[in-house]
Amino acid sequence: MVEIRTDWTRDEVQRLYDTPLMELIYQGATVHRTHHETGEVQVCTLLSIKTGACPEDCAYCPQSARYQTPVESHGMLATDEVLAAARAAKEAGSTRFCMGAAWRCARDGKDFDHVIDLVSGVADMGLEVCCTLGMLTDDQARRLKDAGLYAYNHNLDSSEAFYDRIISTRTYQDRLDTLGRVRDANISVCCGGILGMGETHTDRVDLLHTLATQPEHPESVPINALIAVEGTPLANQPRVPWYEMARMIATARILMPRAMVRLSAGRVDMSLEEQALCFMAGANSIFTGDKLLTTDNNDLDADMEMFDILGLKSREAYKNAKPEQVPAGAAG
Repeated sequence: MVEIRTDWTRDEVQRLYDTPLMELIYQGATVHRTHHETGEVQVCTLLSIKTGACPEDCAYCPQSARYQTPVESHGMLATDEVLAAARAAKEAGSTRFCMGAAWRCARDGKDFDHVIDLVSGVADMGLEVCCTLGMLTDDQARRLKDAGLYAYNHNLDSSEAFYDRIISTRTYQDRLDTLGRVRDANISVCCGGILGMGETHTDRVDLLHTLATQPEHPESVPINALIAVEGTPLANQPRVPWYEMARMIATARILMPRAMVRLSAGRVDMSLEEQALCFMAGANSIFTGDKLLTTDNNDLDADMEMFDILGLKSREAYKNAKPEQVPAGAAG
């Protein structure tokens, strides 16, 4: 069994990241098989429950009110619409349902009360419920937990050194503070980053080092490739090659053996063969469905065909979850 460590040094992470790619994928695959069932993939669906008009200036995000993008803003979706989407996701094979709202921080009042109701309704279906709502207070995290929230997504995006080149409206420490509040509420942490924003390999190593030296490793680590959207400051960034995604995934798998490493945004541009190598490297979670919040995602039928070809199967909800993180009455 590979030792679970949170004391990785920066040099150790750099050496791992610099390993020749085929050897690194082999090492990632070996660690993966030690801690996870081969061929088992967590299937997730992501729904934007409030879109656009966000006051933040994240350079990659088409939902920022500061940029002229093709994204159409809309307020909170109605309960029936969200629950119908969750039921459809479950029937299509998803075991985690994620809800995102384009907020700088979660807002107390009727909108947050509505989110609490949505979390409760989706949790009652036996799905792992995840939210991404921006920054949280301690009380908001507690209320989400009490409603049945299983996981909270709050990405670090990149290294602390690179961070202020893509975001000026909140700090890196703001993000770390929110992660701490989520952990303190016994909510599972989902936290990763984005490749292709103009960062260096040094920034990628720094991000991995930060993630792997948190008090506890994130339960889920999304590895995203930038989807360059017209109107954003990063609209002209080149596509991230598959092998850079595979390198990041394999390194994350070795550093954080028990985490679900998610092959996230950017998968839509990858061939079946490129995705297969990322699964080999240690990815064991994907988003499926036609949208990732506001950007295109892989077609469900194509994903099911890929699962059949590669011999992959969906991971059940709450598998290996900590008892204190599983909502009362949930399967697992």
